[in-house]
Amino acid sequence: MNPRIAGVAAAAALLLNTACTVGPRYTRPTTPMTPTFKELPPGNDQWKASTPRDGEIKGKWWEIFNDPQLNALEESVEISNQNVKLAEANFRAARAAIALNRAGYYPTIGVTTSTSLAESGGAARATTATNGRIVGTGITQLPSISFGATWEPDLWGRVRLSVENATETTQALAGDVQSARLSYQATLAMDYYLLLSTDMQLKLLDDTIEAYSKALTLTLNRYQGGVASQADVAQARTQLETTRAERTDLDVARAQYEHAIAVLTGQPPANLSIPHGSITGPPPPIPVGLPSQLLERRPDIASAERRVAAANAEIGLAETAYYPTLTISASAGLQSQSWSNLFTWPARFWSVGPSLSQTLFDFGKRRAQVQQTEATYDAAVANYRQSVLMALQEVEDNLNALHVLAVEAAQQDVAVREAERSVELELARYKGGTDSYLNVITTQTIALNDERTAVTIRQRQMVAAVNLISALGGGWNASLLPNPDQLRQTNASPVTTTSGSK
Repeated sequence: MNPRIAGVAAAAALLLNTACTVGPRYTRPTTPMTPTFKELPPGNDQWKASTPRDGEIKGKWWEIFNDPQLNALEESVEISNQNVKLAEANFRAARAAIALNRAGYYPTIGVTTSTSLAESGGAARATTATNGRIVGTGITQLPSISFGATWEPDLWGRVRLSVENATETTQALAGDVQSARLSYQATLAMDYYLLLSTDMQLKLLDDTIEAYSKALTLTLNRYQGGVASQADVAQARTQLETTRAERTDLDVARAQYEHAIAVLTGQPPANLSIPHGSITGPPPPIPVGLPSQLLERRPDIASAERRVAAANAEIGLAETAYYPTLTISASAGLQSQSWSNLFTWPARFWSVGPSLSQTLFDFGKRRAQVQQTEATYDAAVANYRQSVLMALQEVEDNLNALHVLAVEAAQQDVAVREAERSVELELARYKGGTDSYLNVITTQTIALNDERTAVTIRQRQMVAAVNLISALGGGWNASLLPNPDQLRQTNASPVTTTSGSK
């Protein structure tokens, strides 16, 4: 090897061997945590987990409700919802940024070919003629071909830190994809149960309208027989028409829920028609697990933690600005005064050498950049901890709602039965002429309100169950985040089926 080339290579090797990595080492921030959930129903072991694996929601979480119509709708969210596709596109863009930053590990290699014309002045031509060379017009052609390479060794970890930052940001966006999926899946399930509760209200009002029509007929017959007054007839007709108007108004709500579900599944509202149905029972028991498991089961928490790691890498990147930059450049090629001589040994040329640059004075710019990244890191830590607190609150809120609503539903069922019995008794008294029709109307109104309240409680139970599953992460786990090796693949998915490392 040429001694000069060997000297340059030895200097580069020495610098690489003495390189160090700057920036703080990353550790996951601590979070506020409790050993168990406060609002677990007392004395109800079906909500508790005997082992950690028992506290996980398995598979497609919506299948726990055992509703084929809901299952079919949920399957469309992931493949058709445009907001989920938007999150996936952001993930793919971030994945490409990893490859962009990884390219910094390697030299940039290029080739240049050129040709130029040059003319020497009259004095130069005269001198050439005196020396016995015939130049002609004094115009020469200079063709050349050169290959060049530039490489910046990763002395202080700039490239490594940029790759880490891009990788952790991409993992955070993978969590965002799952957060979007879970959010829209949960929204669809809630809209679905709101639609079913509206169907139950419609059925209830249809039955009530039929009963009120019979009551109106009875009152008309009594009026014609001289037993009832015209005021009784007016009251019966008013009650019937008011109920019909309430029933018509519910058609608006049902249509809007159906339209919302269509959009969530990525199709125009005109393309979807959901048959009328009902909520058949209370929600099934949902395995809750331990509060600490939320750190791994919630995609939004996993995303927030990955953004903390990315912010930590940003601090290191800012600190590398304090250190010099080494660039090694090399070029080689051919250059001649004619194309015929271009590919000859005398036409060769080459150059190689390092350059070292260092900022001496920047009047606080680098210090400000480090302070900025440190503040960004602190903000990411605060957001991570707040995400954990919000997750704990969501689980506690919905555990409490399910427990309280179960008690309220039982109480309301008793109220409905008693109200129905009161209506029967009051109608019998009215038919016997011992009571006025106003008391019948009052009793019927109370009964209808109790029945509608019972439907609303059932709907709130199902929505709370969906919210609880969503608060628990919907069966997702942080191990499904793609690891760095998987993210190098051009077809890497935001959700993997194998354990991913961070």
